[in-house]
Amino acid sequence: MEEIMRILTWLKPTDNQLHLWNYFGAIKPMMQLADKFKDAEIFLFLANMHGFTQLHDANQLRQNSINVLKLYAACGVDMERFVIYNPADVPGHAQLNRVLTCITHMGFMERMHSYKEALDKGKAKEMSVWVFCYPILMAADILLYDADIVPVGKDQKQHVEYARDIAMKFNNAFGETFKVPDVYIQSEVATIIGVDGRKMSKSYNNYIWLLDDEKIILKRVKQIPTSTQTVDEPKDPDQCNVYKLCKLFLTKEEDEALRKRYEIWGLSYKDAKDQLYEKIIAFVKPIQEKYKKISDKEIIDLLKKNAKKVNELAKKKIEEVYKKVWFTL
Repeated sequence: MEEIMRILTWLKPTDNQLHLWNYFGAIKPMMQLADKFKDAEIFLFLANMHGFTQLHDANQLRQNSINVLKLYAACGVDMERFVIYNPADVPGHAQLNRVLTCITHMGFMERMHSYKEALDKGKAKEMSVWVFCYPILMAADILLYDADIVPVGKDQKQHVEYARDIAMKFNNAFGETFKVPDVYIQSEVATIIGVDGRKMSKSYNNYIWLLDDEKIILKRVKQIPTSTQTVDEPKDPDQCNVYKLCKLFLTKEEDEALRKRYEIWGLSYKDAKDQLYEKIIAFVKPIQEKYKKISDKEIIDLLKKNAKKVNELAKKKIEEVYKKVWFTL
């Protein structure tokens, strides 16, 4: 019997909304990956145990978790095809995290990018123990289900590399137990710029939320900086922040037509911003309408249903691990 490929990824509910970068940088590529590997199992976990390292408001964390999943569904994620679950409902995550923590050395963890950055800024002592140990929990999240590939952004590549290293260390010490996952980086996923020209990020306050109303979106679009070139001057679209955002929503034919307008005289930046505004509104409106129709109960019921499935897999792996480390006599 041919083994089914398993793809595993996650979403972190540190906000109660998603912005354009979350869609084009994470949701859309994940749906494209699902189309590419049509026979694969796709596990998508709600990383609220990871989110708790930053957000200590229980009610907010709960609502963020529900809202983000509602938005995933509204954006077109197949909630039946994707096995979406909450690791906090699966004791195996914490159990495996405990085992892996015991075999992981401090020197190994001190290679972590975020720890090095904190050291450079003189803030290492302000880092919580759990933030420092974050990659070990992530390794447990990945290894518990024998994932074949783990799609991540370039900035998260190290997390998968840690999982691979920890898996190989355990396998060498206790025998073949964990599948060593492959990292999958979709190089064609470009950085999505914000309204100030930098990478779209909550920390820069330069984002456009998927649930923003028309007035807020118009205000945000107007904030996009442009050059001082006049209507009568040809312009390079690849140097224009308005174009860089607009092309996300364009068909090939629309993109070619807009580029030609940039390259000859007659295009004002107001015209370009008007087109961008119309494209964003046309994109978010259907998402907002679908979002309104999804109840919190639907999401909670889905998580409960999927928890049963993943718990069965997790229990088998934990039983195997416990026997090998002699936790089970």
